[in-house]
Amino acid sequence: MSIVHLLAVVPVSDLATANSWYEGLFGRPADNNPMPSLVEWQVTDHGWVQVSVDTERAGSGLLNLAVDDIDTHVTELAARGLTTGEIQTVTKGVQLSAITDPDGNTITVIGSFRETY
Repeated sequence: MSIVHLLAVVPVSDLATANSWYEGLFGRPADNNPMPSLVEWQVTDHGWVQVSVDTERAGSGLLNLAVDDIDTHVTELAARGLTTGEIQTVTKGVQLSAITDPDGNTITVIGSFRETY
């Protein structure tokens, strides 16, 4: 048995509002809208972010996105109208900058992510 895809689900209360916001986060429209309550973006070869209506859980999601250049990524988000928190350097040089979607889900952009421990 092996896992072949990773699907991270972010719960939201209103799909139209969330879809628009996540288009800004990812810089493009969703890759798929398989059902009326779900849109999804393929963010790596085998990794997807699904934004799904779940009013009871909306706002409780945590999503971490490791990027190749956090400064450039944060600048690009600002150009699309999304403001992240200050970039903070934490343990072993890893950098973090958080943003929240309209429901209050927290998305953390990670720079200098260590792939080898």
